[in-house]
Formats: sequence, structure tokens, C-alpha cells
Amino acid sequence: MTEPAHQSFAMKCPAMTASPPIAGQEPAQEPAIDAAHLSRMTLGDRNLEIQVLELFDRQAGLLLARMHEVAPAGVATLAHTLIGSARGIGAWRVAAAAEALERAVGETTNLVPALTRLAAAVEEARLAIGGLLKDAAPA
Repeated sequence: MTEPAHQSFAMKCPAMTASPPIAGQEPAQEPAIDAAHLSRMTLGDRNLEIQVLELFDRQAGLLLARMHEVAPAGVATLAHTLIGSARGIGAWRVAAAAEALERAVGETTNLVPALTRLAAAVEEARLAIGGLLKDAAPA
């Protein structure tokens, strides 16, 4: 049986498929990238998925690096940007960690734990993206 031409490359990778996040579910059970969400957001266009993943990969690294250089108000702005981008590709742990960092800035609490959590979530997503992009590369 052949696969539908419109099926995204992310959907073909079992480690990247997931159902929508469920309240109270342990975050580690969800993949770093929600492939079904990504496919819906890109209308199943594989080339667009690749472009969006590459863009997120670059943006996440740049935003995270910049957060170490700016005042807390700037950190909140950068975290807010990352929340939207992460939600767009289904990187739910990145979005949650960025939200926690944004809240920490608003509460004027120590940002180090929230920033550390965000860095770990971003790294996990970037590794997953690297795997997806490798799988999508022509043989």
C-alpha cells in the first residue's frame, strides 16, 4: 500500500507523532515536536514543514542566546516571541517553558531556573528537528 502524497514527513516518523496535549499528562510522554499539529499548520506541505522547522531551529537558538544579553523586560519579550513560534510547530514543552520564564519575569523571581528549563526544552526540540530534517533529506 502506498502512502498518500500529502502525508507529511513528520507524520511518517513514529517517534514524532502525538495526540494533542492532555491536561495533567506527564510532559515527557509527549514528543518534542507534535507532528500531527505541524502537519495541520502546514496543510501537509512537506516543503513548508521543512522550512518552518529550519526557521524555528535558527530562531530558537538566537532568541535563547539573546536572553542572556538583555534586561528582564527584554527576556519577557523574547520569551513571548518564542511561545508563539513553539506553538506554531507543536513544540509544547518549549512553549510551556517560555511561558514559565515570561511569568518569572513578571513575578520578578530568579530567572535562572526558568531559563535553564527553557534551554533544555529548546535543545530537545532542536535535536528532534535535526532528526526530522535528516529524515527528510534526499538519499
